[in-house]
Amino acid sequence: MSNKLFGLLKQRSFLPYFCTQALGAMNDNVYKNSLLLIVAFIAPQALPVSSDLIINLAAALFILPFFLFSAHAGLLADKLEKSQLIRRVKLLEVVIMSIAAWAIVSQSILVMLLLLFLMGVQSAYFGPVKYALLPQHLKPAQLLQGNALVELGTFLAILLGTLLAGVLIGQSNGALYAAIVVVSLAIFGFIAACFIPKATASNPNIQVKFNPYKQSCRIIKLAKQNRAVFLSILGISWFWFLGATYLTQFPNFAKIYLAAEPEVVSVLLAIFSIGIGLGSILCSKLSGSHIELGLVPIGSIGLTLFGGHLFFAVPELSVDTVQSFSVFMQNSQNWAVMIDLTLIGVFGGLYIVPLYAMVQSRTDESKRAQIIAANNILNALFMVVSAIFAIICLSVLELSIPQLFAILAVINAAVAIYIYYQVPEFTLRLMIWLLSHSLYRVKSSGQQAIPASGGVLLAANHVSYVDALILAGACRRPIRFVMDKRISDMPLLKYFFKHARVIPICPPRYNRATYDTAFELIHQALQNDEVVCIFPEGRLTPDGKLSPFKKGIERILASDPVPVIPVALKGLWGSFFSHKGGHALTKLPSRFWSKVEVEILEPIPAVEVTAAHLQQKIQNLLVDPPSDKLNS
Repeated sequence: MSNKLFGLLKQRSFLPYFCTQALGAMNDNVYKNSLLLIVAFIAPQALPVSSDLIINLAAALFILPFFLFSAHAGLLADKLEKSQLIRRVKLLEVVIMSIAAWAIVSQSILVMLLLLFLMGVQSAYFGPVKYALLPQHLKPAQLLQGNALVELGTFLAILLGTLLAGVLIGQSNGALYAAIVVVSLAIFGFIAACFIPKATASNPNIQVKFNPYKQSCRIIKLAKQNRAVFLSILGISWFWFLGATYLTQFPNFAKIYLAAEPEVVSVLLAIFSIGIGLGSILCSKLSGSHIELGLVPIGSIGLTLFGGHLFFAVPELSVDTVQSFSVFMQNSQNWAVMIDLTLIGVFGGLYIVPLYAMVQSRTDESKRAQIIAANNILNALFMVVSAIFAIICLSVLELSIPQLFAILAVINAAVAIYIYYQVPEFTLRLMIWLLSHSLYRVKSSGQQAIPASGGVLLAANHVSYVDALILAGACRRPIRFVMDKRISDMPLLKYFFKHARVIPICPPRYNRATYDTAFELIHQALQNDEVVCIFPEGRLTPDGKLSPFKKGIERILASDPVPVIPVALKGLWGSFFSHKGGHALTKLPSRFWSKVEVEILEPIPAVEVTAAHLQQKIQNLLVDPPSDKLNS
C-alpha cells in the first residue's frame, strides 16, 4: 500500500469529502436493504402488493431519478460553489432520513418507497458535484490516487451498508436500530460536508432550467464532442452493466449453483467489493503520479479471463447438499469461485479508476459536472439494460447463471476491442507501460515544464525505435510524433504509429509530397493546440552520439512560433531497439530492467531557437551527470 495514496486522507482538501461520500454510500445501502428485508419478513397479507413487485419497484424508484435529475444536477454543479451545494444536498438527506426513521419503525412500505425515490433524487444531485470537485481540490498528480480512494471507500461502504442492514433487521428491535443508524449516518455525512473547502463555481453564468429530456440530450451531445472522453464514459457504463449483473445474480447463484445458505451471499458480495477496493489501490500503486491508461486494457483482459473462468469454476455438488457459511468456506471446491470473484473485482478496479480520472482530467472545467452528469445518465441506462438482458437470458432463453457469466465475459472482450480500436491511446499506453516495466525502468524529470494546454514543440535526441513510446509515457498530454517514414512504416510498429496519428516525414529528395505534407500536418496540429515532438537529427544515431540537427525546426517555428522544449533520452543506447552492435531489432535482447532517463528542460521561446542552439542544449543534457533524483 502506498503512503502517498493514504496520505491524501490527512489532507483537509480530501478527507471531509471522502467521509461525506463514504457515509452517503453506506446510508443508501443501509436504507435500501432495510426496506427489502422488511418486505421479505413481513407476512404477505400485510403488504399492499406482492413482495416481488415491491422489490422490483424499489430498484426502479432508486434509479429513475438519475434519468430525471442528473442533467439538472450537472448544470447546478457547474453554476454554483460546490462545497455549499454539497452541504445543501446532505442537509436534504438528513430531512429525508428523519422521515424515513418513522417509516421504518412503523413499517409503512409505501412511504418507504417514496423516500427511496427521494434518496435517489439526492444521490442524483450529489453525483456530478462530487466528481467535478475532485480536480479542483487535488493536484493533477493526485487525481488518480483520489479516484482510487473514492472507489475503495464507495465499494467498502456499499458492503458495510448492506451487511449492517442485515444485522440490524435481524435483531428483535431491528427496525428501531435501523432508523437510528440511517439518521445518524445522514447527520455525520452533513457534518463532514461542513468541513469541505470551497470550490469556486466553474461556470456561474450558465443558464439553468429544469427540462429533463432536453437537458439530458444536450449534455450527452456535449460529452460526445470529445470522443476519447465519451468512449471512456461508455467504458465506465459497461463496468456498471457488469457489476449490476453480477450483484443481482449473487443470491440465486449462491442458492442454486453453490447450494449455499443465505449468509454465503454476503461472502460473495464481500469478496467482490474487497476485490474492487484492492484493485483500486493496486491501480494507484502501478500508476505512480499520473493517470496510467495502459492499465485499462489489463483490467478488461482480467475481467474477460476470470469472468469466463467462473463458468468452469462452479462446483458439481449433490442436490441434497446445503452449505452453511462455515461449510462453504471449508469446501475447497468453492475456492475457485471465490478467487474468480475476487480477481474480477481486482481487475475491475484496475479498469474503472483510470477511466474516471481520464474523464475528469480531459474535460473542460466549465463543463465538467455536466459531462459527469452525462456519465451518470448512461450508467443508469446501462444498469437498466443489464436487468433486461439478464431477464432475457435467464427467463426467455432459459440459460443458466454460469452461462450468463460466460456470455458477459465474451461481450466484455468485444466491448474492449471496440473501445481500444476507436481510442488507440489505451493500447499505446499499454505498450508503454509494459515496456517501462519489463525492459526498462523509466525515470522522468521536468514533466511540469510541458504546459497543460496550448501548442508546444518537443525536440529530442533519437536513439532507438522505442523513443516515441518512452516519450509518450513521460508526457501527460497526447503527443503527435514527427517520425522518419521508414520507421513509421515498420511492420511490427506500423499499426500503433498509424493510430497514434504519427506524422511521417522523409527527405524531399525521396518524396517531396510526403515532406511538404508533414509540415502542413505539423502546422495543423500546433494550430489545434496539440503537443508535437520532432527528432531534429532526422535519423537514429548510428554511434550513440548526437548527429547534426536539421533546419526543419526553424521552418516549423517560422510558421508557428510556439515554445520549444528540449528533451534528452538517456540509457537507450545499447538496447535491442538501438543500432549499437548491429542493426536495431536484429540482435537478441541483452538488457532487462535497465535504467532509462527522460530529462525535460524548461520551454525556450521560439525567437531564441535555432537548430544549432537547440542541439547544444540537448548535448549539454546528455553530457551532464544524471541527477540524484533519477538515480534514486
